[in-house]
Amino acid sequence: MPSVQIKNVPNDVHRTLRTRAAASGQSLQEFLLELLVEEASFESAAAVFDRIERDESGGSLPLETTVEIIRRHRDAG
Repeated sequence: MPSVQIKNVPNDVHRTLRTRAAASGQSLQEFLLELLVEEASFESAAAVFDRIERDESGGSLPLETTVEIIRRHRDAG
């Protein structure tokens, strides 16, 4: 399995990550691996936009309905 090495981590960042790892009962390596796996599971915004752009099915709501929903949420907040 490949490994990753990160150099020049600022002391305060390293200290914070070490503290969070300990608080979760993990080694720093386990904690960081969990963060990396979680981050890699998310689709990038660029990939989402590309997928939407390729989708030719169009939206499922009429424009007027969409505008009304947005206005209601905006005005309620």
